[in-house]
Amino acid sequence: MKKTQAFRCVSCAGECGWGRAKLGCPRCGGNLQVVYDHCLIKKGFSRKTLKADPERSLWRYLPILPVSGRRRPAVQVGWTPLYRARRLGGALGLARLYVKDEGRNPSASLKDRASAIVAARAWETGERVVAAASTGNAAASLACMMAGAVRPPVIFVPRSTPQAKLAQLLAYGAVVLSVAGAYDDAFELCGKACREFGWYDRSTGANPFTREGKKTCAFELCEQLDWKVPDLVFVPVGDGNILSGLWKGFCDFLELGLIDRRPRLVAVQARGSAAIARAFEGDGVLRPVSGRTAADSISVSLPRDGAAALAALRESEGFCVTVSDSEILAAIPALAQGAGVFAEPAAAAAHAGLVKAAGSGRLRGGETVVLLVTGSGLKDVQSALKASGRPHRVAAGMAELRRLVAREKIR
Repeated sequence: MKKTQAFRCVSCAGECGWGRAKLGCPRCGGNLQVVYDHCLIKKGFSRKTLKADPERSLWRYLPILPVSGRRRPAVQVGWTPLYRARRLGGALGLARLYVKDEGRNPSASLKDRASAIVAARAWETGERVVAAASTGNAAASLACMMAGAVRPPVIFVPRSTPQAKLAQLLAYGAVVLSVAGAYDDAFELCGKACREFGWYDRSTGANPFTREGKKTCAFELCEQLDWKVPDLVFVPVGDGNILSGLWKGFCDFLELGLIDRRPRLVAVQARGSAAIARAFEGDGVLRPVSGRTAADSISVSLPRDGAAALAALRESEGFCVTVSDSEILAAIPALAQGAGVFAEPAAAAAHAGLVKAAGSGRLRGGETVVLLVTGSGLKDVQSALKASGRPHRVAAGMAELRRLVAREKIR
């Protein structure tokens, strides 16, 4: 494939040929990154070609993706809406706040972008069985992308995975293994199984193609903002792969001459799962944390793409914000009522981080800011109910209703 040149390790910067490694640096074991021939790609890929392309999915970016695209998932992935959130921004003194709603993807999360590319790659290379470890969203997305495949994917999830995500997995026909322990335990077991049985590991961080799918979100932001790159992008962060994927997308577009600058990235982490924030604000060394948080999608003890995420923060001159579970849960109704976007706890963390950053004076009113909402609130309705309250209970007659209307002043 001429447009791709090699894999480069995010840890030691060593390179290996395109056909030599699938997962992991052969020198140090670090995560790999796809290297492109940008000079070749830019000859046939430009703002003009994008404007003329009627495709409204991530496949409009096929020239800068590491697959041929001959076989793709049947569902539409990407080109999710970007909303101008005037009410939400006004409350924080931001004139130009936008919300990117990734919950509109087929399995209701941004992870569909990664799984679409992984599935296409697996089909191209003839992989027999694809496996993944996940807290739920990455697993659901893989099951969705491979629905109806001859061999269903094998999914490793922790016991704490919300029922809605388990329901998705089972409905799509995946082989689901509920692992005793946390996400990190599921990740380790998945890796061992892939090595022993020869399965293809889709797990975030381990597979370089997950980053390639997630970078398309950055591509869309550039187009949807009419090529005006935002000043700041707030990203909920667990293992760091979405953050590193976004950064790679902005870097690719800069190399291709499609944009003239890159945004600052803001990593928002739950207080109990803040290994990347601690490393970034400390000595740069990633160390395990408890991983305990109500936001299951960003619950990680040791981030699997932490090195790439830290590099993205440094290179973008970004910063980190840590938020409590109570702040995350409060952000669910705030985001829904302020922008009309229903977010699961991990996705709402981005708004909690924005509120905290604004309160500490880290934002300027004239900046263009994007909130990345990574998954739908339907993924975890129990948390939404906990944050938003319960319905009023009334009898079928008018008497109780009249009393309620008077008491709540619903007029």
